[in-house]
Amino acid sequence: MQKTEELTAQQIENLPIDISSNKLLDWLIDRRHVNLKWQTAALTIREKINLAIQDMPEVDEIKQLLAGTYINYFHCLRIVELLKVSESGSKNIFGYYSSQRMKDWQEVVRLYEKENVYLAEVAQMLIRNVNYEIPSLKKQVAKLKQIQAECQRKEKDYQDNATAAKSEYNAECRKLGIKGEKIKSELLAKVKSLPEMLAVITEKSQGLSAVVEFYHAFVQFTIGGCSDNTRQSEIEVVPILRFFLQHGNATVYQWRTGKVPVSVETVTLSFLEDEEEQKEDEIDWGDIDAEAEGIDFGITLEDGGAETIDFDIQVTDSTSGGDVSDAEKGSTAKDDGIARGPDSFTILDHPPTRNNITNELLELEAFLIQRLNEMKGEIDILSANQFQSAPSILQMKTCDDVSAMLDKVREILNLLMDSTTQHLMLIKSSPKYVDRLTESLKQKCGQEEKMLASKEAVHVKCLEAIDEERQLMPKIDKLVANTRALQRQIEQDISSRYKNRPVNLMGSINSI
Repeated sequence: MQKTEELTAQQIENLPIDISSNKLLDWLIDRRHVNLKWQTAALTIREKINLAIQDMPEVDEIKQLLAGTYINYFHCLRIVELLKVSESGSKNIFGYYSSQRMKDWQEVVRLYEKENVYLAEVAQMLIRNVNYEIPSLKKQVAKLKQIQAECQRKEKDYQDNATAAKSEYNAECRKLGIKGEKIKSELLAKVKSLPEMLAVITEKSQGLSAVVEFYHAFVQFTIGGCSDNTRQSEIEVVPILRFFLQHGNATVYQWRTGKVPVSVETVTLSFLEDEEEQKEDEIDWGDIDAEAEGIDFGITLEDGGAETIDFDIQVTDSTSGGDVSDAEKGSTAKDDGIARGPDSFTILDHPPTRNNITNELLELEAFLIQRLNEMKGEIDILSANQFQSAPSILQMKTCDDVSAMLDKVREILNLLMDSTTQHLMLIKSSPKYVDRLTESLKQKCGQEEKMLASKEAVHVKCLEAIDEERQLMPKIDKLVANTRALQRQIEQDISSRYKNRPVNLMGSINSI
């Protein structure tokens, strides 16, 4: 019976002591291992340590202990052990050290051990490391990793945007038929191909004569009451288009007056061809995170309306070679048979007359579409009877004939409304349009550079985050290692106070 009781007591003494790491300091105070006012003594000790470290021997391990470390009691014990070697020559005949260094550090250790101040301090240090220092550094690392991921995502986005901007810029240049190296010069050089393009349109337009004749006969029959045998009042349809088919791409003067000009003055547009291209470093980057706006080069032509064009022209009389005054430029008050100013343009070069031709072509297109729908649909008896007296040109046309006419009209419309043709016509007509188009293309080109610059900026930011993380990781590892060492030292110290019973610090200390 006595043996059983002794065994039970021994087992109880061997039971481990589990202490929450967050409550460690409270546990020590509650069990009177440390004084409640230990911090006052700790401040005095810190002052003595700060004075003592001013005069230290050149010992590598001591340097490592003092380098960037918050010195605690266990460091002080190690420093004293090292000083016993470096200061061994200062012992007197009684075996005491006469070295002031040794005396200072021995005094620090003595003050630490008085009322176990050191135990309270290292307990507080462990709690601070576990709850604040290590989590703070880990949060910084997590933030840096997040920055790296965001930067890598943005790098990809900026690269994609740069590629898209370059493709869009190249597509716009292809539409205009230029390389895009010297935009303004290339645009002005491209205008030289315009006469050839207009000659093609003029030649192909000759196939519209039958379409105009068909439309004219239809209007005359349905509105003017005209048949093969009777002819009443003539109704004029598509007048400028009929003139164009008869006379080709004549001057505006001939269209306006009905007379071929005696001479045509040369019109020179002041394009400022010697103006230097804007350099790359002069581009206004704007907001680096702002999205690039699309550039719309479309041209809208209002029915019956002429596009407003600002003319900046210098006129030279090709006959006399003399300059014409501003008052005479484009003037129609004096009809001397000379086409000058806007009258010297051809009807396809001049925006108002070109727009009128386009509108009349659209009129023909709408008529043919409507007529084709009517011919394909069911025709009532009244409509059939009505066309019995129509001219043969109306009765003999089939759906295939009308469809072929529609194709011819659309072919000319496509040539006239082609974006390249429109741009070249506007370039020839307006220097300000050249400047606007050049600036738009430069902005489109600048978008690629802006995106690449943004990509480089976030790449640098990513590298900075990687470097900062690389510097933090050793600090975390060292702090964790020091905290683990404190944990073992505290557990051993407390264990020695309880007959070497196992002591375990529990909680968040084990997850750092």
